[in-house]
Amino acid sequence: MPASATKPLRVAVLADSDTRWKWGTLTAKRIAPRDIRLDGYLLRGRATPTARQLGEVGVRADFLREVTAAEFLHALRDEPYDVLVLALVGGGVQAMLHGLARAWEDRPRRPVVVTGYVGVVYEKLTDGLLLRHGADLVLANSRQDAERFRAVYEGVGADAGAVTEVALPFLGGAPHTGGQEPYTVVFAAQPSVPDSRADRTYLLNRLVEHARRHPGREVLLKLRSRPGEHTTHIEELPYQKLARGTDLPANLRLVYGHMGEVLDRTDLLVTVSSTAALEALHRRIPTAVLTDLGVREALGNHHFVGSGCLASWDQLDAGHLPEADADWLARQGVAADGSYATAFDTARARIAELLEKPGGLPPLTPYYTPVTTPGYLPGVLARHHLGPDGTPLPGAPAGDRAPGPVRRVVRRTARGAYRHGVQRVAPAIRRMGEL
Repeated sequence: MPASATKPLRVAVLADSDTRWKWGTLTAKRIAPRDIRLDGYLLRGRATPTARQLGEVGVRADFLREVTAAEFLHALRDEPYDVLVLALVGGGVQAMLHGLARAWEDRPRRPVVVTGYVGVVYEKLTDGLLLRHGADLVLANSRQDAERFRAVYEGVGADAGAVTEVALPFLGGAPHTGGQEPYTVVFAAQPSVPDSRADRTYLLNRLVEHARRHPGREVLLKLRSRPGEHTTHIEELPYQKLARGTDLPANLRLVYGHMGEVLDRTDLLVTVSSTAALEALHRRIPTAVLTDLGVREALGNHHFVGSGCLASWDQLDAGHLPEADADWLARQGVAADGSYATAFDTARARIAELLEKPGGLPPLTPYYTPVTTPGYLPGVLARHHLGPDGTPLPGAPAGDRAPGPVRRVVRRTARGAYRHGVQRVAPAIRRMGEL
């Protein structure tokens, strides 16, 4: 066996938020045909994760660096990676595909490029998919998603061969058995669902009420981020802030930390539409997707129609425990039947095949080009300081040197100002507009 087939694969992950860092790094470990060396790149922006958020994921990179798009393209121009995972929002993926195609145009070999979605795809399906087209593998987290993805690509005449069915990479943990004391109810909060103060206050009040009705239960409000931190979605009204001044019962606590560790002690998971529901269902934990605010596309809970998990706080207060539908679970890639161990086999095999392709891989060819979308693509690329041909625009941050201390201070200050504007100034302006 040649040494090249036994040494660790060099894998790079580019992520733009804490959630996508979690998805990207765990995906890299799941889909690699053998051991890997993991290099991490964090795309600089409003949601660049903090050290605490990175630590909460529980995956350590051998190398980690914060970069702009231009800096990343410069770094990847000559690095001999085997696999690259783009864990970005759709526009970021499209920009990197064009930028990398330009950066690698004179290289005889290039990495296998992989992308996908962090969780449930319930909005902007066509837009997001076409922005991801051009990667060697576009991962679908379930059989249902794989079918939808192929239908979109084939419907516009694009090659659908990159679509590869897998499962969510962060599923796992021991199956729920129950019988532990105290009985624990966990509400999994989301940064932007629901988005209004009235709806978020309503959910907090119902959680408080549930704790008071059941003093023998431990009730946990699982928070995504601490004040000042940002996640994939902007959180203008953190539950921590709404809970200030509220007389919380002794059996209700606000908690942070790794979701898997929280699920280890969960007997009932409650959420509006968080991906945590799928993590809980994978472990056979009773899971309630709330209907109190309606079953609506804007909330994302419409995805759970047919799951058997839809329920209201009134029903939960009365002791109702939802029972998930087995057929629905099977189509969602939850793999509660034990098939999770093989869910990534196809992706591993495809990557191994591409790595061994004689003569290397062909150039990246996204569906969107200056010819097919001349009124859209240039704007997508410009947001990442790239020209229509994928070349960094004049004035883009230099990629051939590390940022100096002044640049680092300016970046931290700018991010802090942005977060202050989102969490303090913008809500105040909206309130003034409602007077």
